[in-house]
Amino acid sequence: MSTPDIINEYKLFGGKLNFYSHLSTTCKTNMRFAVYHPPQVKFQSVPVLYFLSGLTCSEENFMVKAGVQKYAAEYGLMLVAPDTSPRNTGIAGEDDNWDFGTGAGFYVDAIQEPWNTHYQMYSYVVDELPNLIAENFAIQAEKQGIFGHSMGGHGALVCALRNPEKFKSVSVFAPIVAPMRCPWGKKALSGYLGENQETWYDYDASELVKKHRYDGNILIDQGTADKFLLEQLKPELFKQACQEVNQPLILRYQEGYDHSYCFIATFIEEHIQHHVKELNIL
Repeated sequence: MSTPDIINEYKLFGGKLNFYSHLSTTCKTNMRFAVYHPPQVKFQSVPVLYFLSGLTCSEENFMVKAGVQKYAAEYGLMLVAPDTSPRNTGIAGEDDNWDFGTGAGFYVDAIQEPWNTHYQMYSYVVDELPNLIAENFAIQAEKQGIFGHSMGGHGALVCALRNPEKFKSVSVFAPIVAPMRCPWGKKALSGYLGENQETWYDYDASELVKKHRYDGNILIDQGTADKFLLEQLKPELFKQACQEVNQPLILRYQEGYDHSYCFIATFIEEHIQHHVKELNIL
């Protein structure tokens, strides 16, 4: 396991916001991620939350735009934000589309060539990155949660539903909940996994929840003015699937909010409080 290299460091609310790079054995290239170290980590190990960002984003967007560090410092939470894909892999066409390839890893393990060599974002988020964090930073491994936005909301739900013993709390903003039934998802899943849709089910939250009931409460916030709501996000499909299996779900429609980080920043404190409650931190 490689030791991460610090790229930048900033003091923030008594803690530190660091940006790192490391050589990933899973993605077989250099990967970047950001960590907010709350002030409490100077004296004790702390719970950790992983945030997965959306299409076109990097490890920077959430840490810079969400206004989350104030609350992480208050509750003593480490925050980790990975990049959204491998970059500069040399794969032909990886930069041709904003919704596939660079910045659009979709948190799946690709099986189609040439993407399968580097695009292993599911295993990276579930295994390699948490192991790297546990090895290098003072975390409470039994108190890990995950949240995300849009494509990252899809990733957070999938990772939590498939790994409830690892991610013991989950919340999402404007998630892609049924990628098998929306244009973004169909493009990504067919490109990374191929046309055999049997392989797609492992990455569709609305299908997974029927098989992998999650022990905790799932929180979803969705803006009603989100331009992607009807065609791409379809939260009602996840709600219906949860109702079929009596999965606890808190689905909140926020009047007039769009898909941007203005929406996330408005409700981020409540999401942090959700994780604090679910992880029994206080």
